[in-house]
Amino acid sequence: MEGPLPCALSLGPVTAVANGAGEWRSWRAAAREALYGPRGFYRRPEGPAGHFRTSVHVSALFARAVARLLCRVDAALGRPARLDFVDMAAGRGELVTGVLAALPADVAARTRAYAVEIAARPEGLDHRIEWLPEPPRPVTGLLFANEWLDNVPVEVAQTDAAGVARRVLVRDDGTERLGEPVTGAEAEWLRRWWPQAAGTGWPEEGRRPDEEHRSEQGRRVRQGLRAEHGLRAEHGLRAEEGLRAEEGLRAEEGLRAEEGLRAEEGLRAEIGLPRDAAWASAVATLESGLAVAVDYAHTRENRPPFGTLTGFREGRETAPVPDGSCDITAHVALDACAAACPLPGARLLSQREALPVLGVTGARPPLALASTDPAGYVRALAGAGEAAELTAPGGLGDFVWLLQPVGIPDVLAP
Repeated sequence: MEGPLPCALSLGPVTAVANGAGEWRSWRAAAREALYGPRGFYRRPEGPAGHFRTSVHVSALFARAVARLLCRVDAALGRPARLDFVDMAAGRGELVTGVLAALPADVAARTRAYAVEIAARPEGLDHRIEWLPEPPRPVTGLLFANEWLDNVPVEVAQTDAAGVARRVLVRDDGTERLGEPVTGAEAEWLRRWWPQAAGTGWPEEGRRPDEEHRSEQGRRVRQGLRAEHGLRAEHGLRAEEGLRAEEGLRAEEGLRAEEGLRAEEGLRAEIGLPRDAAWASAVATLESGLAVAVDYAHTRENRPPFGTLTGFREGRETAPVPDGSCDITAHVALDACAAACPLPGARLLSQREALPVLGVTGARPPLALASTDPAGYVRALAGAGEAAELTAPGGLGDFVWLLQPVGIPDVLAP
């Protein structure tokens, strides 16, 4: 949940419904101001670590694993004279500092380290680390984005009583109401990536759609399609005689039946278009190497029905209130981010799968070590506990890694 960029990678200006305290704004506009504005959450002096722990804060094992990953990228690149490591949304530089400390001397000597962050450079940071508001270009090496994309602000959609997906508006105190229907590219994103909350109704009651609309399985219901003795789906899928949409849904009412079900009122989704574009822009900085995003995530097959928008303050989850007092975050549709990059080789794997490949296993030390090296046994036991936390099911182990190689093979392949 470390802070993302307020510049090019967050897609430029956002139009608010109305500016000023207490006015209705889109969630994207409100969250961006609350997180990255002049008095935003990520500009506070205590930094992200004052409010929540990421894998970086849990254990130095995480930074060591990223250092091993950088060494694998280095080998795949043929050990270039200059090796870049870019820490996206660097917080206070904890990860990049740990990676430099863990690198073998010969690799560290060739490594140029960059921390990308909107906050001011911390005092006492290693002089080898260059502090930037956006990633350098071109990058040859590893770009690592740990809990960045979940803080790229997005619009929130919710279905109304008629099944129409509408934009959610919010005041600075967290009060919400529904706004205009979701249309255009945002509606298309919902239909492709979060169809459960894409809505099945139309903004004007009884009005037929004038253009094609995609169903969850990618089929399109053509203009003017009517139910005759039941529903007839396009592409040769026909309802048998007498088939009716469940609960009496009718095409005449402007509803799209998907598997005979009507969209419920109150379904929510975070529209991930800004995150898709931010990830694609970050990957585009690589000339060769590997880009990695690590985050809370879900995929099309298991989207949460009511979204994931939430807040964090002083170590506890709280209601998301866009007044600068708390972090505002939502899980990431990483499958959509992966598809936004026109490059081959992208894949998703859990942190529970990734870290053991990089030497973080959580295996307990042999009991015999307690007799021969008691202090070493205690250290190894503590390390095993930290590794177990980093890979725990239901916790950090469920984080998802998105790997995007650029001009190199998959360095985490078995």
